[in-house]
Amino acid sequence: MNARIIVSGRVQGVGFRYTVMQKALEQGLNGWVRNNEDGTVEMEVEGTKEKIETFIHSLNKRLNPFIKITDMKIEYKEEEAGYKDFRIRY
Repeated sequence: MNARIIVSGRVQGVGFRYTVMQKALEQGLNGWVRNNEDGTVEMEVEGTKEKIETFIHSLNKRLNPFIKITDMKIEYKEEEAGYKDFRIRY
């Protein structure tokens, strides 16, 4: 399963991408995360639905005092892109 997630709020310049990568690796998910020019952070993760949902739930917990998520858009797809690891894209 694949999920594309776009997160809004105070999510750039606060270590959010590194936190996303850590949480994804903890769940054994593959994919990527990047900053968008509009101030959002976009990511695509692949794995089981249960692991993806656990990952998303972990992002909604208080991660650090500088990160503040105000909105999260999630789009699920059955097909996977076949990512082999998790990376921060620049």
